[in-house]
Amino acid sequence: MTKSKHSHLWLHFSLIVFSTIIVCIFVFFFIWSLLYNNSIVSVNPLGAHMAIPIITICSLLIGAFISIYIGRLIIAPVQRLSEAFDKLSNGDFEVRISEQQHLSEMKEMAKQFNKMVYQLSQVETLSKDFVANVSHEFKTPISSIEGYATLLQNPATDKQKHDHYVEKILDNTSRLSNLTSRILELSKLRSEERVPVKTRFRLDEQIRQVILLLEPKWSKKNIEFDFEVPKTYIVSCEQPLERVWSNIIENAIKHSYNNGVITIKITADEQAIAVSIIDYGEGMSDEVKKHIFEKFYQGDSSHSKEGNGLGLALVKGILDAQGGKVDVQSEPGKGSCFTVILNK
Repeated sequence: MTKSKHSHLWLHFSLIVFSTIIVCIFVFFFIWSLLYNNSIVSVNPLGAHMAIPIITICSLLIGAFISIYIGRLIIAPVQRLSEAFDKLSNGDFEVRISEQQHLSEMKEMAKQFNKMVYQLSQVETLSKDFVANVSHEFKTPISSIEGYATLLQNPATDKQKHDHYVEKILDNTSRLSNLTSRILELSKLRSEERVPVKTRFRLDEQIRQVILLLEPKWSKKNIEFDFEVPKTYIVSCEQPLERVWSNIIENAIKHSYNNGVITIKITADEQAIAVSIIDYGEGMSDEVKKHIFEKFYQGDSSHSKEGNGLGLALVKGILDAQGGKVDVQSEPGKGSCFTVILNK
């Protein structure tokens, strides 16, 4: 089927070239005849018996040369592009087109095609990894729930063990619920098409409210907060930003030592507002910093039961959607500083 398309392409191109040559021949003879009839030239084109076959043969040779040259210049790259698209449609994300082209348009087309294929291959890889990670994250709590539910079926289980099993089941169902909610939020961020609704609100008050909601977690570790947050107004999407502070502060709590301190600072200029959330806990290595915003990545396996690796991915997704950005500074054993920069 592909070969048929290519042969038709060459055929159409050749017909156009030869038709143009033939039209040029008739125009040439018409002009020559017109000049002869007006006595401008003395030679009658129809009287020169060899003129027509010679000009026709030369025209055919010129047409053939033009067809081959232009065909190699334009048609051949188009054929290779068509073949590459056929391979791509069959799932071959390794296909590439040479960018060494004679025409700048073809060179640019090859670059854009290769860029597109690379991005598609990245999406395909991420999609496979995402499915694998989701399956793993769901399988672990479900297996745990199944195991504890099986133990509960034993009529000889005493009350203490019974309550312990129920608590574990509730913990895992909560983990599943949280995982599902965050996956849905990430999916919503990627598919959101409507213009987000922005309102003017107190940023410092929003952060305080988030800290109050997280009180059970930081009070358990006896963590204190050091505020350097002046009265600050911002025009932005209120609910998504609340998720940003919740995830970053929860992450700071998780990695802080008992009886530790978390510092929160707000600074602003005419264009932007910067919010820094600093903990003085475990910190992270350079390798971990490279991956912390990736879905399901958890640099510290000791905390794997406390999260699902989606919180910071959600933070980055929200900030990207709103034109903000987040910067991380951290050293092992010295804590971490997350700085969120938002446009006013």
